[in-house]
Amino acid sequence: MQTQRILIVEDEDVTRFHIKKLFEAEGYHVLEATSGSQMEEVFNSNTIDLVIMDINLPGKNGLLLGRELSQKPDLGLVFLSSRDDDIDKILGLEMGADDYLTKPFNPRELTIRVRNTLSRLSQKTVNTHDEVIKFNGWVLNKYSRRMISPLQQECSISRGEYRALLLLIKNAGKIITRQEIIYEMTGRTLRKNDRTVDVTIRRLRKHFEYKENSPELINTIHGEGYRFVGNIET
Repeated sequence: MQTQRILIVEDEDVTRFHIKKLFEAEGYHVLEATSGSQMEEVFNSNTIDLVIMDINLPGKNGLLLGRELSQKPDLGLVFLSSRDDDIDKILGLEMGADDYLTKPFNPRELTIRVRNTLSRLSQKTVNTHDEVIKFNGWVLNKYSRRMISPLQQECSISRGEYRALLLLIKNAGKIITRQEIIYEMTGRTLRKNDRTVDVTIRRLRKHFEYKENSPELINTIHGEGYRFVGNIET
């Protein structure tokens, strides 16, 4: 089995050095970059499985770079930031990140989250006969994370939105807790006052408002979670 490759995009030399040594000790092949331009150079000559990236980078910041990387469906992305701010966390996940840690972080926690992310990505298989899901006139491409509305308008959804929506669709009619959704999105447990799930559902609903009086596809079950109530075509 080929050694998995991790790219660290971090402009702080000491932090980058410690992360590199940490994952080399775990058996990964580790590459480095200090900016978005260096990151692009690495991608031009290497196959990368997962990126660990600081948000506060010189030049183009991590959030903008994360949006670009989200177009790579098989690439994992974990953000690091010195700011413990819920808005930053939500933005990071919306931009396509699989997970988000604040500095200073526990090295063991970082390795576990990276390992879980890589495991989820490696388990993803694409069935050419089941690449799309159709519901209420919508078409969701399971590989590209693009949706086509009943009016034939195309939109892309973030990795987190995709994972939450797919979980709800697979369990259509059932109540899915916020804990189950956050675990599917990030592989972690729900924390106190964490609004990531609610913001993600709100963004999904916004996508589905393609016309006036559009049917509600995701119901809120107060005190319990959310439920997909759309009509899935078989």
